[in-house]
Amino acid sequence: MAGTDGMEGMDGTDPAGERLRRWRLVLGGDAADGTGCALSGRDAEMDGALTALYGKDDRPRARRTGRDRSAGLGASAPSVARWLGDIRTYFPSPVVQVMQRDAIDRLGLATLLLEPEMLEAVEADVHLVGTLLSLNKAMPETTKETARAVVRKVVEDLEKRLATRTRATLTGALDRSARVSRPRHHDIDWHRTIAANLKHYLPEYRTVVPERLIGYGRASQSVKKEVVLCIDQSGSMAASVVYASVFGAVLASMRSISTRLVVFDTAVVDLTDQLDDPVDVLFGTQLGGGTDINRALAYCQSQITRPAETVVVLISDLYEGGIRDEMLKRVAAMKASGVQFVALLALSDEGAPAYDREHAAALAALGAPAFACTPELFPEVMAAAIEKRPLPVPDTV
Repeated sequence: MAGTDGMEGMDGTDPAGERLRRWRLVLGGDAADGTGCALSGRDAEMDGALTALYGKDDRPRARRTGRDRSAGLGASAPSVARWLGDIRTYFPSPVVQVMQRDAIDRLGLATLLLEPEMLEAVEADVHLVGTLLSLNKAMPETTKETARAVVRKVVEDLEKRLATRTRATLTGALDRSARVSRPRHHDIDWHRTIAANLKHYLPEYRTVVPERLIGYGRASQSVKKEVVLCIDQSGSMAASVVYASVFGAVLASMRSISTRLVVFDTAVVDLTDQLDDPVDVLFGTQLGGGTDINRALAYCQSQITRPAETVVVLISDLYEGGIRDEMLKRVAAMKASGVQFVALLALSDEGAPAYDREHAAALAALGAPAFACTPELFPEVMAAAIEKRPLPVPDTV
């Protein structure tokens, strides 16, 4: 904050001192942090919570590594539970979620999540759900009930956030795709026809000369769309699996769309009959293992009965363990038959994913660009696929 040195803030605090305090909390207070700032009260307690996770190391910097750093949580569930309570007191929810992920990754706390008391203490988010799903097979029966409650809370929050916009966007797309392009006189939608042809207004005749007629979508002409979600359930795709399961349930609730949900690693599992409850879908997955995209696409291809009305969405980082050339041939065959094929490298908020660039380029050469997609963009991607128009591919791809 330039220009504020030597001035007091509106709340009576010293801006320079506030900057030192913040740097002290960031740097951790070792001899080299250079702040000379002592902490007390709540600040000291916040510093203790950070130190417990990120620790200190008195050895020379040249010899330090992330794995070598010590931390003060220990391995006992009570101390971790207290720490989880502390960070929820001192930090906002997004920061808490980051610290929880760091604790699981850095300190190997995943096994402690098998205890109901621990699950009740954590801040639930998509990443925690992914961790719980990866531990599903090792989870004792006494913990599964609590784990399902945690997962259900996250899923319900996601549905509230995503369902309304998804249904509205896709309903509009379905309506537009069903409209008649050459309607008979009694099928003309005059309101939309006039709006679409206002640029052809002739002032001298005080009338619009329509060059394009728009008709109502009639029940006999409205064809039910089919959507196949084909989801890679390898460990790196955990967040994508969670979001895709929620979207699958939302799509399945729309009577104009027939939705199929398939998950795969080296085996293929069809979870369509569980789409009424995304929590059941998630507990039907098994994160981790290898990847056989070709086998999964072969199954999806076998389920397609009306190619021209079908959208296949492959959600995978494209690290193929199966037969690469066969995978690409299947994609080409589906597209040639009229299937709209969408390849998503990730369906999450996590930014640029790691993926197989060679396979992504090969798909793009077939007219199926592979790109990462946020949950907010997904409805627009599906709407474009349903209407058979270019996909809204991000500029960064």
